[in-house]
This record gives sequence, C-alpha cells and structure tokens, in this order.
Amino acid sequence: MRLTTRTNLAMRTLMFCGVNPDKVVTKGDIARACHAKETHIAQVVHLLSQKGYLKTTRGRGGGIMLARTPSEINVGEVIRAFEDTTAFAECFQAAHNTCPLALACRLKSALSVALGAFYGALEGLTLEDLVGANDPLKALLLMRDEEPEPVI
Repeated sequence: MRLTTRTNLAMRTLMFCGVNPDKVVTKGDIARACHAKETHIAQVVHLLSQKGYLKTTRGRGGGIMLARTPSEINVGEVIRAFEDTTAFAECFQAAHNTCPLALACRLKSALSVALGAFYGALEGLTLEDLVGANDPLKALLLMRDEEPEPVI
C-alpha cells in the first residue's frame, strides 16, 4: 500500500498545525517545513477545512489552525477520507472492473482483509499520538517567534 501525495501532505499539514497549536500558520509556513509546493498545500488545506479538521481565516492576520484538538483527530479517519476516493485495485470498482479473473480470484477478499487491518491500525491513532511528547518532530516543525532586529 502506498499513500497518495495528497494524503501524505494532509498528514504533514495536520502534524505541523498540531506542533503549533496556539499559532495561526500560513500555507507558506507549512510548505517550507514540509518541502511541498504551496499550491499543493492549498488544495490539502481546503479539503481538510471542508472535512472539519482545520479552520481557516482570510485576510490580514488570517491563516490556518486546527479546528479540533489533536486528541480528537483520528489518523485512520483522515487517511480514509483522503484515500477512499481511490480504488485499491481494479476489482474494487464494480462498474469499471475488466479483470478476467474476477469471478474466480481470491485475491480481492485477501486484499479487503489487509485493508481492514491497515485502517484498523490507523484508527487506533490520534494526531496527539503523533505529535505529543515528540521532541524530534517539534524540533523540525515548531515555529519560533521571530525576534525583532536590534535597532542600532
């Protein structure tokens, strides 16, 4: 199994916001920290805000924050929300399945069990599990208040 880039960026965005819970961050902040294009982050932020994970504010002083606490954001739920739009294999799409083995193949049921286990493991995790007490992650993603330049 491989996560799509969009799902990967969604999780990075949530982790960035989770490490900076009391700050309003920008798409640019997230893009720089996550080594992503700001346009890709914008798409992910839009979807995450539509699904109620982020709240966004426009205009001067606006930006992005978590809409829920990290302990209320279920990792499996987020990944399922982003990945469920893509069929794991052709045989999972009844309308577009042209596999000649479909009537006799046992792989689909095995894959269904495996996917269930995959999502089950992730549904046991929250964003808090990923960011809480994770000092190495905080060292990478924590935004520091910029100190003003000394006046000479």
